[in-house]
Amino acid sequence: MREIVMSKKRSKLAPTARRFLAAMAEENKRVFSLEEAIPYWSSPHMVRKALSRLERNGWLERLERGVYLIVPLEAGPQGRWSEDPLAIAAQIAPKGAIGYWTALHYWGMTEQIPRTTFVQITRRRSQPRVTILGMRFQFIMVVDRKFFGEVQQTSDGLPFRITDREKSIVDACDRPDLSGGALQIAQALQSVETIDWRKLDAYLMRMDSGAIYKRLGYLVDSLELPIPDREERLNRWREAITKGIATLDPGGDNNGRIDTFWRIRVNVATLEESR
Repeated sequence: MREIVMSKKRSKLAPTARRFLAAMAEENKRVFSLEEAIPYWSSPHMVRKALSRLERNGWLERLERGVYLIVPLEAGPQGRWSEDPLAIAAQIAPKGAIGYWTALHYWGMTEQIPRTTFVQITRRRSQPRVTILGMRFQFIMVVDRKFFGEVQQTSDGLPFRITDREKSIVDACDRPDLSGGALQIAQALQSVETIDWRKLDAYLMRMDSGAIYKRLGYLVDSLELPIPDREERLNRWREAITKGIATLDPGGDNNGRIDTFWRIRVNVATLEESR
């Protein structure tokens, strides 16, 4: 949860605005679209003016164009309340899924808290990076075949979709740069007992990426993780790797020892020293 501080002071509500906010409260809706508000006013023009006034007067916060958050009453005269960025992300990208480092942390697989909420989407947004209510969001477009493995969770009454543990690991090996780097992935893999390795194998086949097999195989092998059917599984992964050398951490430099077995450049000094 993140604390929100609003500088605007609330003013008295007009009758129509009071009825609208009461109706939203009855439906337990804290986030709504412009289209949902139109029936309460006489025209789209009037609703835009009314919502703009409510925003100026401290009753609403605009999340993005046409999407609004009702400021909770418990914010009080100081304008302080808490919001979960995961739930907010779901409101501005309802067809997306929380992923990468954010998902790893949500499942308790990494200790470090990412400063940005990462969201997978399948349709390009005009602004891939936005800051809303002081919270940073990054939207990563993936091809349709890579968008799977998400589950629904709920925060403060608002639903959101997030990649499951296994897909979060696979995505992290696909995009270490969005997942805290190789060291965070290594930490996440320590949660061996919480991972469904058969499901992870199925996800690897769906992703069909030699670089993912190389990074995952190298980390599991070098960290000597006690995964089920270890030797048989590592051999299968080894057979799936492609030609060429991948970097363990694409965000790092191009130096480091090359592990010829996994065809990967170990460009993370701390991880290399820990072997």
